[in-house]
Amino acid sequence: MEVYVVRHTAVAVDKGICYGQTDVALSPDYVSHIHDVQTRIAEDFDQVYSSPLNRCRLLAEQLSTNSVICDDALMEMNFGIWENTPWESMDPLLSKAWMEDFVYTKTPEGESLELLYIRVSAFVEQLRNQPHKKVAIVTHAGVVRCIWAYLLDIPLQNIFKIPINYGEGMVFKLGETKELDQIVKMVF
Repeated sequence: MEVYVVRHTAVAVDKGICYGQTDVALSPDYVSHIHDVQTRIAEDFDQVYSSPLNRCRLLAEQLSTNSVICDDALMEMNFGIWENTPWESMDPLLSKAWMEDFVYTKTPEGESLELLYIRVSAFVEQLRNQPHKKVAIVTHAGVVRCIWAYLLDIPLQNIFKIPINYGEGMVFKLGETKELDQIVKMVF
């Protein structure tokens, strides 16, 4: 199965705001950004999957002539009480403890990177058992990076070394087993 994974387009959020699972608005020129993504991956998908957040769903609906399947497993990391808060205004002791071990430490009332990875990996394994030939997944930067980590067995503490801009994505082939998975294109 060929899988196109796309990060949502730019959002209307000030720099420095933690917005993980907050349903923020897209930038005012989002229609042109969506069109740009469509021209780069003009494909006929058997199925399109999306995070249920509007910033993903709006793009997913433009990539599909069929209904889009929204799945909570494709949501960004849950930052708990830090959602929709400037990073610089967070409790320094809590944020320092999290930054020192962001893979295993949960954000206050949220989740850890490890928990995000577990749910994303479970989604990929479920997808592997579907009869599709070509699918698209519209999601968030954290999820895209977790998919890369899953495919390449990258330690989670290293996933932020891989840049993923708004509207960018990758293509991979999902084999019958994990050992047969293959990245076709790192970034489009």
